[in-house]
Amino acid sequence: MSAAPKYGVPAAKINLSLVVGPLRADGYHEVATVLQRIDLRDRIELETGPQLEVTGFSGDTLVALALTRLAEAVGVEPRWRVTLEKAIPVASGLGGGSADAAAALVLANRTLPSPLDAATLGAVAVSVGSDVPFFLEPGPKLAEGRGERLIPLALPRDYRIVVALADGAVKASTGEVYGRFDELGGGIGFEARRERLRRGLRACARPADLAGLPGNDLAAAAGGGGELPERLRAAGAFRADVCGAGPSVYALFADGRDAERAAAGLPPGTRAWVVAPIR
Repeated sequence: MSAAPKYGVPAAKINLSLVVGPLRADGYHEVATVLQRIDLRDRIELETGPQLEVTGFSGDTLVALALTRLAEAVGVEPRWRVTLEKAIPVASGLGGGSADAAAALVLANRTLPSPLDAATLGAVAVSVGSDVPFFLEPGPKLAEGRGERLIPLALPRDYRIVVALADGAVKASTGEVYGRFDELGGGIGFEARRERLRRGLRACARPADLAGLPGNDLAAAAGGGGELPERLRAAGAFRADVCGAGPSVYALFADGRDAERAAAGLPPGTRAWVVAPIR
């Protein structure tokens, strides 16, 4: 395996829509979600080493798991040294762990004498987590199934995003959020709501059209984002919702200056970022 260090800057994501169906027999929920990367990034450095080692972020589980699964797939020992620099808030619904895992897979795959093809690497990614395959390739996508069926999308990107995390917000586990979703009677009418999403995507030509997409079905189960969505809408956002399984909230603004003012006007202690959608 090559010993040259390799670098990546994995980006966070938001769910511009998240339609969730009932619990499947395999323990997962059927979903249809629009995934959009945003310019909020971690940094990863990977090189070969004597053993698997991840430093820089003591809470990592997904990068180590991804590299272990990659090594198993090609029949080698997982001998990579990884350094993570975190900027994406942890356990926030922004997919930072999945983005890091995907970046590690891509970088480590390049060190192999015979790198895996895209389809095989994608199979390794889905074994790590439902969001991980999305981060292997650029571009917004419609993710269906448990999140592994990816359809590239051409979406407008001329808007700005406020991502906000309330002071003291704590993320419940994704499993707990989905369990609460089931308790609330979610999943009914999934096929009709998924078709509404597909129709909305076909008609999506301008940023304002994103407001017509179905919202996040997990929002209530994740706590609804507290007062942040309503405050951001009052500040001029044309869409505001919970990010994934929460607790972060995102809001879309037609004008970057309005986004900056909205972020500055959030309650004391709120962490906020003004970012752009990226490929």
